[in-house]
Amino acid sequence: MGKFIITKRKDGEYQFNLKAGNGEIILTSEGYVAKSRCKNGIESVKINSQIDSRFERRTAVNKKDYFVLKAGNGEIIGKSQLYSTKQGMENGIISVKENAPTAEIIDETN
Repeated sequence: MGKFIITKRKDGEYQFNLKAGNGEIILTSEGYVAKSRCKNGIESVKINSQIDSRFERRTAVNKKDYFVLKAGNGEIIGKSQLYSTKQGMENGIISVKENAPTAEIIDETN
């Protein structure tokens, strides 16, 4: 079962990582000034991860593949790691789709 882990960055902003059942990070959020906005981002991932068109497949300057997940307004709500193959990236998208809807939220900032 997947987990959303909320942490606080060195700059004081909140972020979340979505981890798959095996503990691997499959999606990382942008930074949020308020924890409540971070939690809203998690809810947005749960919803938008079920819509394939919200995943944008990209290639980094080092030629590695990655994806971003966008909200309905086009704003990026999460970014994947870099993958060495397109199939690895596609597997990452599948993992987000499978894990996000039922993932528990763990707040490590308390």
